[in-house]
Amino acid sequence: MRLFYKRIRKSAIQQLLHGGDNEHISPDLSENRQRLQTIFHDIPDLITSTFVISGINVTALLVYLNGIVDNDIINNNILHPLLFKTHSFTELSDLELPVGLKQTASTWAAIKESILFGKSVLFVDGAPYCLILNTPGWPQRSNTEPQTESALKGSHLGFIESSGYNISLLRLFIPDQDLKIKDMVVGWRSKTKVSLLYLEDVVNPETLKRLEERIQHINIDAIITTGELEELIADNRITPFPQFLSTERPDTAASQILQGRIVMVVDHSPGVLVGPVTLSSFFQSIDDYNLRWIVASFIRAMRYAGFFVSIFLPALYIAALTFHYDIIPLDLILSIGESRERVPIPPFVEAILMELALEMLREAGLRLPSKIGQTVGIVGGIVIGQAAVSAGIVSNIMVIVVATTAIASFILPNADLSAAVRILRFPMMIAAYMFGLVGIVVGLMVLILHLISLESLGTPYGSPFAPVRFSDWKDAIIRLPIQWMTKRPVANRPQQTTRQGNNRRKDDSK
Repeated sequence: MRLFYKRIRKSAIQQLLHGGDNEHISPDLSENRQRLQTIFHDIPDLITSTFVISGINVTALLVYLNGIVDNDIINNNILHPLLFKTHSFTELSDLELPVGLKQTASTWAAIKESILFGKSVLFVDGAPYCLILNTPGWPQRSNTEPQTESALKGSHLGFIESSGYNISLLRLFIPDQDLKIKDMVVGWRSKTKVSLLYLEDVVNPETLKRLEERIQHINIDAIITTGELEELIADNRITPFPQFLSTERPDTAASQILQGRIVMVVDHSPGVLVGPVTLSSFFQSIDDYNLRWIVASFIRAMRYAGFFVSIFLPALYIAALTFHYDIIPLDLILSIGESRERVPIPPFVEAILMELALEMLREAGLRLPSKIGQTVGIVGGIVIGQAAVSAGIVSNIMVIVVATTAIASFILPNADLSAAVRILRFPMMIAAYMFGLVGIVVGLMVLILHLISLESLGTPYGSPFAPVRFSDWKDAIIRLPIQWMTKRPVANRPQQTTRQGNNRRKDDSK
């Protein structure tokens, strides 16, 4: 019943916004021009060109929005042939125009949507329908390497704000006929195109159907960023952990498709979403497979260590100095006591102040221009840290703890996971201040229970550790040699599990 009323409300809003759009156009060209002026009033970039088609002496009207169309196509492929080439046709669709895609339309809803999406509409006097010509020319930037996902080795391509271009990049990496695309539209006003890309013979049909239903049930006026879409389709909306992987690198997205996952390309956004994912997915990087497996395994193990250090190191510092100073070696406790001799505040307040100062510096560095941001981050950290120690507000050991925590969070390859870790640090410090090591252990247990209770499109978030899937451990905490990873991740429930055959050579000794 609630869903029924929700649909009625959505229909009423759309009727209020788009009432009369289902009416058909008139054969009279002057009436159509007046209707266009009514629909697009106070829109000065609407261009209406009236001319006579050569050869048949019929008046025509070409309509488009300036700035979002390709003017070269309009001038050379539409206006020039219509004005200077002799035409003789019985149907409007018979016009010989060198444009990529032509289709007819007779309702104002289709015409309005086409114009707003960068297409041109050709009206001919006496025709009860019009011709829609594909002439988009959205402003777009050149292909550059993503700043947040720079590559040491491998591809330096990056997605841009055009979904068509992003899809072509994915086809460059996966030139396979089984790479399928499903286009969907989200938002009454923005009409944002969301494309689902997947391998038809690999992806799990139930997962694909679940994702389609969630996107279809989105009831919103506009989607601007991928983050909005991610929040609307997530399984759990009250967790700091990301449930979809966001990336701006086409090689990363292509690798995820080959593993049986689904990539969501959102138009006008330089990033794509990948699902379903597990927690271990955020510790993996496409660069891991460009390195020798021993080196990649060491780096990945450091990421897991950095994950726990970033969450629990300040809490351990607070618990040790507040409740359990007897677990610290004597020489170290004397050094810490000497460092804290002039500090009048307890370790908890000291840690909170330093962590908040670190977060402010981090945000200031992100919001400022790159060159100034780096200067603020480095100089600000040194100046503030040294001044705070000299003033007796914090101790030297606290500066070391905060710096180590920050470095550990930087190791994580995913920005969304790093942000979640930064948030979790504060409740762990509160638990350590109130209950010591007992509070930290309880916090760790709650964190583990929360992680294994999460799902991403029905896939357990804690896999392959909970539930245990030993076959996926080959690419979890460490990365074993590629020739050993013959199966796709079981957590994705792929239809086709085998990804490679026996790649060991006869002359291999090991």
